[in-house]
Amino acid sequence: MFDQRRSKMDALRKAGLEPYPARTGRDHSLAAARAAFEAAEQNDAAPPSVTVAGRVTSVRGQGKVAFIDLRDGSGSLQLFCRRDALGESGGLALDQLDLGDHVECGGALIRTRRGEISVEAQALRVITKALRPPPEKFHGLRDQEARYRQRYLDLQANEDSREVFQRRSQIVASLRRRMDARGFLEVETPVLQPEAGGAAARPFETHFNALDESRVLRIAIELHLKRLVVGGFDKVYEIGRIFRNEGVSTRHNPEFTMLESYEAYADYGDVARMVEELVSEVAEEVLGTMLIPWGAPESDDLVEINLTPPWTRITMHEAVQQYAGIDFFDYATPEAMTGLLHERHIEVPQGASWGKLFDAFVSSTVEPHLIQPTFLLDYPIELSPLAKRHAEDDRLVERFEAFAAGWEVANAYSELNDPIDQRERFATQSGLQAAGDDEVELGDEDFLVALEHGMPPTGGLGMGIDRLVMLLTNRQSIRDVILFPQMRRKS
Repeated sequence: MFDQRRSKMDALRKAGLEPYPARTGRDHSLAAARAAFEAAEQNDAAPPSVTVAGRVTSVRGQGKVAFIDLRDGSGSLQLFCRRDALGESGGLALDQLDLGDHVECGGALIRTRRGEISVEAQALRVITKALRPPPEKFHGLRDQEARYRQRYLDLQANEDSREVFQRRSQIVASLRRRMDARGFLEVETPVLQPEAGGAAARPFETHFNALDESRVLRIAIELHLKRLVVGGFDKVYEIGRIFRNEGVSTRHNPEFTMLESYEAYADYGDVARMVEELVSEVAEEVLGTMLIPWGAPESDDLVEINLTPPWTRITMHEAVQQYAGIDFFDYATPEAMTGLLHERHIEVPQGASWGKLFDAFVSSTVEPHLIQPTFLLDYPIELSPLAKRHAEDDRLVERFEAFAAGWEVANAYSELNDPIDQRERFATQSGLQAAGDDEVELGDEDFLVALEHGMPPTGGLGMGIDRLVMLLTNRQSIRDVILFPQMRRKS
């Protein structure tokens, strides 16, 4: 197949027709050409002549007449080709044509006897010769691994995939507009950092040759944005890539996209109201509804998720009692929590602190029940070294995670701004690391110095863009919403 297509490429060149020209004469996208014809038709005007270009997705007919379907980024359009109208070079282009080629076509717009808007071709040339064929027409690209490794073929073959990534772009743009409208300043902070701070995760490590120093790829944006709040920016946000050197699953990719925001003089209650407004408004703008289908279509598992505010609010203490039937304060030691995990047949993380054990328990017993949008409030302090202690119970912190479809889509704190307490919390985390926990919140001395200069009461948010897109597009795997997901190299 490759050799056949290459022979056709050579034949075009031998005839003086360059199969990879530097530019085209296109003056209309395919959608614009279609719209121009419809406008002329409505006004009883002569249809215009256009020059269009696109990828060949279908060729029908033979002999003196051929019908070619083109697609570009705007849509599709048919070419109606009479060989005797194309001239010698156009006829040669038609003879050497394959599916997947890009062509340029000039001619008047018409409506065929079957009612199809078409370009009546007066000129045709190949502007990119595809040396490999596209996915098979009727079955598309169904192999999941091939879809992820060769996303370009997935986008060619599957309209559904193209729509998901168009939706993703619209969702991010809508979020950005809404943050800007709320008075937040969009900023950029370092991806290469001296310390892996702001989350409990293993970092990717690299070396800064010019400085001869080690660096890590950031595992969160948090600590630099808080520095900006100290500096006097009361509302800041960043939409950026995060890197965590941990497992891959349907819900986790080692690099993912986060929206993080920090608002001075706000707390986690203010952030919760912002989250439910943001998500519901984005859904309304991009999808036209706040009612989102979730699950396999036409199956018993299909549910409708209602994003309309206000969302359900439940404390962690209440949720564990409701869904697991225990008071977690009764299991206040690692030994007691380990025993509880064994009793419930939940895998016990090796070398984990009480906080990690409790998190595993909640992930198994509580989170799967949080299908409708829910704020899970007031976490044990062991899980949240960067969050402010709860005003009514210092065993807890002012933190929420927002859940929908059974997984976390956002995480927020009333941010800890007491530098003495923060330093002590980092020291506790260092002790856990020394005891064998390799995923802890590492201390950052420069950040502590910034806190000592005074950060006002602040509400902070981290929202996973990938999971939000999964929710709004009803996708069960994170790889379906990341254009180029991380995968093991082929040997």
